[in-house]
Amino acid sequence: MSLMIIKCGVPEAFKDTISKEITNAKDFLAKIEKHFAKSDKVEASTLLQSLISINYKGKGNIRKYIMEMSNISSNKFMAQKLELSDNLLVHLVLISLPAQFGQFKINYN
Repeated sequence: MSLMIIKCGVPEAFKDTISKEITNAKDFLAKIEKHFAKSDKVEASTLLQSLISINYKGKGNIRKYIMEMSNISSNKFMAQKLELSDNLLVHLVLISLPAQFGQFKINYN
């Protein structure tokens, strides 16, 4: 595929970030791919943010909610080579529960 054809399909904002010295399509596409490569740090931050910001809305099965949080912490964190201790997960679950679970929190502690 011609470099000129590829460049026509790329927005100007992205073209400006790529070196003008690239003369073939393969190098151009490799440079764009490198520029937009997924960052493991961003992925880890997103996972942590979703785990911290999740809250039980007071509807539905509380067990299912806790299992969802556990699933996020185990499967997705393992994929990122991160570890979240069970104790920290329990505290995150307790923090995310609404006031109506106050007695449950006290009994657990």
